Amino acid sequence: MSDINTRTGLLREIEDDRCTKAILYATGDRNGLETRIGQDVIDLFVDHLDGTGPVQRISLILYTSGGSTSAAWNIVNLIRMFCDDFEVIAPGKCMSAGTLISLGADRIVMTKQATLGPIDPTIQHPLGPSIPGASPDARAGVSVEAVNGYLDAVRACKGEDGLEGKALLDLAKQVHPLVLGQIFRSRQQIRDLAQRLLEPQDISRDKVKQIVEFLCSESGSHDYTINRREAKSLGLSIEKCSEGLYGLLRRITKSLSDEMDLQNPFQMNSYATQSGVVDYSFTRAVIESPACGGHHFVSEGSIETTEIMAQDQPGIKHAAVQDRRRFDGWRKV
Repeated sequence: MSDINTRTGLLREIEDDRCTKAILYATGDRNGLETRIGQDVIDLFVDHLDGTGPVQRISLILYTSGGSTSAAWNIVNLIRMFCDDFEVIAPGKCMSAGTLISLGADRIVMTKQATLGPIDPTIQHPLGPSIPGASPDARAGVSVEAVNGYLDAVRACKGEDGLEGKALLDLAKQVHPLVLGQIFRSRQQIRDLAQRLLEPQDISRDKVKQIVEFLCSESGSHDYTINRREAKSLGLSIEKCSEGLYGLLRRITKSLSDEMDLQNPFQMNSYATQSGVVDYSFTRAVIESPACGGHHFVSEGSIETTEIMAQDQPGIKHAAVQDRRRFDGWRKV
């Protein structure tokens, strides 16, 4: 059951509190049902921004583990076409591509538990490395900075001539050359995007370079979290969340967590029953605003349990559980 009406009321209170127009965008991080920022949301943002109309300020309340860097760039540019002042409000996790969106805001409003993170991209490609034990079509992401870290380590060895070239050829045996080519292009692209996004903030050119280098490589790990104090010390335009706003955000995140069941990992076998079939419908991401209602990314299908005979144990049956997915996509709520 969607709690969109409650969240809409809370968003209206945020609009009154900050003299703004609010849009909520959250991608779920439920283990086994993760969703990420993608190009498929651009047209949906157009609907919400058309409903909002050109205004002085827009506040994007953003909760995400990340996603497409090009989608992040498009979202920032699109929102800026509809307002003079753009702020990101981070109630919690705002990582990777979420941090990239935040760099394009005039300010980032952070709660005590809000976190930003490195923006070094991970390349997802059909020719990426296979995942042991997974389906044949599954492909592992390749971290841009992990590849560069490997080559930096080779350079630091200062061994025989041609060692770096040999290391690159060995790497190409593990990671497809086309994927490596995209990695080397992405490394410079993400730096260029970050520098351009930071232009609206009152930050010196030297400081911008320091911020970009830290977020792209010097933080050491893509999982590194940056809290409000560290974000401010880096030189980002950070605003402390007021107590009143904090209370509203806590109620929104609690509502989202309940609706998307974020605290409980998705385990298909837990849906297996002797009756055979269990239908499901999971909300995995939301875009909501008082001006345009809501769009929810939904997965629907059924968990089917059947009995199969064990090949090496005559007369013994095992339960086989399959996910019969019927629908994955956005719906207007």
